[in-house]
Amino acid sequence: MRKITLYSMISLDGVMQAPGNPEEDPSNGFLYGGWTAPFSDKIYHQEVMKELQEPSDYLLGRKTWEIWADYWPYHDSFWPNISKGTKFLLSKSLKSSDPRVVAWKNSQVIHSAEDIRELKNSKGQNLQVWGSSELAKLLFQYDLIDELRLKIHPLILGKGKNLFSPDLIPASFRLIGTVISSTGVIITNYQREGEIKTGTQQATDKI
Repeated sequence: MRKITLYSMISLDGVMQAPGNPEEDPSNGFLYGGWTAPFSDKIYHQEVMKELQEPSDYLLGRKTWEIWADYWPYHDSFWPNISKGTKFLLSKSLKSSDPRVVAWKNSQVIHSAEDIRELKNSKGQNLQVWGSSELAKLLFQYDLIDELRLKIHPLILGKGKNLFSPDLIPASFRLIGTVISSTGVIITNYQREGEIKTGTQQATDKI
């Protein structure tokens, strides 16, 4: 069985849209593309490089795949694994025979949550999910995420595509790693763990 890990740069209010640059995704009038740039430092860079160096296959939504297909085939010296790994593109309209898919080697098209579940249950490398807000919501909905690696930035964006939505299933995660950058970014690693537990908070005279 493969592990699915979701990687996301988010604001305090969960916005994940266009973290890299102003032209990345200005849809719906988003004004803050490139909002992660002021928070880059040595610690941040080191953590990102560790993630990029992990051998992996990739599970991507259509819009993210299209953005990457225009960039990474020509810059993969920085991220060799993105060319070596298989890119599984979730799309209802594209097919693996589409010229755009064929052009970026090691790309395949899948069409549904059931296809993702079959892929997860197959043999092969673990799967990284980057960006892909709609795909992320689908993975949460069907409880297919094994691990979350979030870079939580100290700002509120107010509007934009959000990692979280009101219809998420209740799920418990365990913190297994934390790094804080010099610019205040909390880099966290959460592992899926069981169901939600509830109880009553006990009062105490010692705080």
